[in-house]
Amino acid sequence: MGIFVFLPLVLPLTAWPVARLAEQRLHPRTATRLLSGVAGVLALCSTLCLALLMVVGTAQLPGNPLPDGWSDPEVRAAVPYDEVAGKAAIPALIAVVAVCAATARRHVRVRRRAERALRGLPPTPVAVVADPVPYAFALPGGRGRIVVSTALLDGLEPAERRALFAHERAHLACRHHRFVLTVQLAARANPFLRPLLTAVTYTTERWADEEAATAVGSRRTVALAIGRSALLAPAAGSAGFPGGAGFAGFAVAGPVPRRVAALLAPAPAGAVWPSVFTTVGLAAWAAAVGTTASAFSSANSAVTLFLILRAATPM
Repeated sequence: MGIFVFLPLVLPLTAWPVARLAEQRLHPRTATRLLSGVAGVLALCSTLCLALLMVVGTAQLPGNPLPDGWSDPEVRAAVPYDEVAGKAAIPALIAVVAVCAATARRHVRVRRRAERALRGLPPTPVAVVADPVPYAFALPGGRGRIVVSTALLDGLEPAERRALFAHERAHLACRHHRFVLTVQLAARANPFLRPLLTAVTYTTERWADEEAATAVGSRRTVALAIGRSALLAPAAGSAGFPGGAGFAGFAVAGPVPRRVAALLAPAPAGAVWPSVFTTVGLAAWAAAVGTTASAFSSANSAVTLFLILRAATPM
């Protein structure tokens, strides 16, 4: 097993270069899928690493429920660095599980709170809430619903309203909440993955922007809708729709000036994977190699530890 068991804890650093470059150089759809996949695999590998180290650490604790053979000197000699890392992994893994569980519970709680607030409205795909606070967001679950306040609708032109609805429909159709939740959990499991959360939050919004521009046939209209909604948003204050803060709003998620500038520029290329001869291509391949190395290191460590402990366990 050796030093390789520790690699998944630090290999997420290889994903940092691709995060910012993917935002700027890749199609938002490609960037979202790439970064979410990388984050998910790296988080699983680092968590498995902690679990393996925890087994070693638990074997050293007096009164542990594991077989006595698991803490034999031969086993300890076959698993280096167990004295410090093994014991430190126990509270670390407990913290990871607790934080990820709290994140998942919050996501479910916010969604249910929003659903309860909509019970008095007709079960239509678009829920219009009479509220002086301007907001709009996609509420996943079932077929999903678009929630929008009358204040925001009143502040937009008809074409801009179509852009707004097209944007939110894209969130629902493409299941963007799943990508964001995946990277949220990954960032909780390994803090080195936090830059990917910022990037995916932005790329999902850009993805929805591009889908909306295609649907309405005008990138400028979508840009105007985002800009106008952003100008309305600061006067909203902190009060608003119950539960709405848990989901991305139309003009509050991601840096609005960057989104508007991207829409006023030519449409991004739809290449599935960047060329290795480009900067973003090199960064993407570096992240892919780091992810693969992390997966192999975790698998190697898991198999090795399993064989060692199996040999040490009395039949």
